[in-house]
Amino acid sequence: MTELEKEIAGLIVKAVDLECAVESIDPEAPLFGDVLGLDSIDMLEIAVVVSKEYGVELNSENVANDKIFASLRALSRHVAEHRTQ
Repeated sequence: MTELEKEIAGLIVKAVDLECAVESIDPEAPLFGDVLGLDSIDMLEIAVVVSKEYGVELNSENVANDKIFASLRALSRHVAEHRTQ
């Protein structure tokens, strides 16, 4: 897990009150669905904290959201490419 993935995993754990260690999140596992039990409401909360922390525009109308939020690694890659902070 990269440093950015650890940071974002920490934000996710705090944003949606996950009861797991940051290190236990598989960077390749799907963020939503059975593994972590996250849903669309959680996606909105994650988008807000990631946007505030890194200055990345994430909104519900983006057609690429399925790819952006596919996994921790995909989200981290998107943040690394588009961050302003």
